Formats: sequence, C-alpha cells, structure tokens
Amino acid sequence: MKALMSKTPGGPDSLSLENIAEPVPGKGEVRIAVKAVGLNFPDLLIIRDLYQFKPPRPFAPGSELSGIVESTGEGVTQLKAGDRVLAFSGWGGLAEQVVVPESRISRIPDQMPFEDAAAFMMTYGTSYHALKDRAGLGLGQTLLVLGASGGVGLAAVELGKILGARVLAAASSEDKLQTALDAGADDGLVYPLGEINKKELSTRFKELCGKSGADVIYDPVGGDYSEPALRAIAWEGQFLVVGFPAGIAKLPMNLPLLKACSVTGVFWGAAVERNPAQHAEATAELFDFYLKGKVKPKVEVMQGLENAAAALEKLSQRKVQGKLVVSLG
Repeated sequence: MKALMSKTPGGPDSLSLENIAEPVPGKGEVRIAVKAVGLNFPDLLIIRDLYQFKPPRPFAPGSELSGIVESTGEGVTQLKAGDRVLAFSGWGGLAEQVVVPESRISRIPDQMPFEDAAAFMMTYGTSYHALKDRAGLGLGQTLLVLGASGGVGLAAVELGKILGARVLAAASSEDKLQTALDAGADDGLVYPLGEINKKELSTRFKELCGKSGADVIYDPVGGDYSEPALRAIAWEGQFLVVGFPAGIAKLPMNLPLLKACSVTGVFWGAAVERNPAQHAEATAELFDFYLKGKVKPKVEVMQGLENAAAALEKLSQRKVQGKLVVSLG
C-alpha cells in the first residue's frame, strides 16, 4: 500500500510517498481502508519531533481519519467489515490502510460523507469537551473565541451558540472573521498578524467583550495573543488553553489573581482515554447535532496522498479556514 512517510525530522517537504506492507490487525485492533484524513496542527509538530508523542520512524503522520472497516483482530466485538467509521489514530493516517484500536473508532451516520467525518471529531470533540466539560459554558454567558475561523475555532463558535452563549469571534483577517460570523458568531474583531501591540489589542478585546468581560475565553492560538485576551476576562472567568500555533504563551500570573479566574488546560485526546464513557456520550450528542443541521464542518478538500505534503504546508502557513482534508477517493 501507499503511505506518506516521515523518515527524518523536518517539515512537510521532508515527507515521501512510499510503498509499504499492509498492516495486520492484532488483538483488539481494526484495519480500516482510509477514505479521508483530516489534518491538524499536531501533525506538523509530530514530523518535527516537537510533539509530546514521538513515534519510531519511519511513520506516517495523520491522526484523524475516516474509512471502511476491512478486517478485525481477535476480541473485537463492536465493529465488523463494511462498517463506515471515523478513527483517532495518533499517527499513521496518511496511508491507504491503517490499524487502530477498537476503542478509538466510532461508527458514522450513513448520511455523513467521509470528508465531513475526517474533519469532525477532533475539532468538535475538542471544543465540546472544552466548553461543556472544562468550562461549563451556560445560557447567557459571553464566550470569546480566538482563531475563530480555524477548525476548532469554528466548532467552538457553533457549539457556543448551541449552549446558549453570546459568542464573540477574533480572527486574523476580515474574510476569516466573516467566516466566523457566518457560522453564528454575534460580533468580533480582526487582530494583527506579526508584531503585536499587546496593550492596544487588550483594549480592543475589552471593548468587544464589554464591561463585564468574557466568561469563557477559548484560546487555540497562544503566543502573544493570549495575554491581551486574558486581560478581557470576567471575574471568576475560565481561560481555556487549547493550542499554540503562534507559540506557547507566557502569562503574568497576577492576572488570574486579580480576576479570580481559572486558566484551564484542554487535552481532549487524554480525556477520551481516561473517560471513554463520557466520550461516547459526547460523540452521540455531536452526531445528533450534525444530523439536525446544528453543526456542519467547513471542509477544504485536497485529492490524493500525492498532494498531502502540500496540504500540510498550506496548514503550516495558516491559510486554511475550517478544516483541510486529504481525500483518498
């Protein structure tokens, strides 16, 4: 089978399309014929050896995929050949076939295209876990979403509205902000790329959020954007740490004291492993939202494994709105 392999640490240009042996499912594992792969920021980190997990090389990146079950290993009881599924593999997804533990696989509705499925669980799962489980976002609260046109950002906008919040979007361009507004955000602002005047940006966040501030701030961006956003938080608010494509933020710790607020980490993948029952409940709720038209991933598709490295490069340049998906047809 074909797979896009990482043989040495580096960027997307270090990857090569190879012919490798088909994987064989072991005990508790399932082999999936891959139909689509959703690309995520950790895919860029893992090929550079900058992620918390460092698989032995050679390996294929790609942590989120959809496809059809081909075969199952010993002890698999919930899945069978022919099932349409999505899976969270950690890595290995940018290949024609992949083996994944049964516990990391979910059947998908018949009405859900493979491209939507590959763009769905990591973004909506992360955002739902963040807003519902970690922050307890509720009716009438104010939610500020940074990076609001990206995959997790747009999911947070949609889910924030479902949970009854006033949703404010922050993005790096007018067209990205419009994407978030089209997804349901009530208002928003455009923040600058590159060098940032933190004091000026903080003032703009405060004006956007209003006198009371944001009850919940969803930050999948990091870097120099985090501190200005934190300064706009409400008394006893929740600041959700989701990701760091702009770099790991350095926050002055007097701010949580002055606002009596919480800085809360969001690690959805670990939460899934630690509480599979909660994940199963959330998955069912998210599929129900999808089938009722309450959420819909914004997907940009690139065809073929041969274009997957170029797709990762586009992701690294932050040129994607919504989710970038590689389709294997």
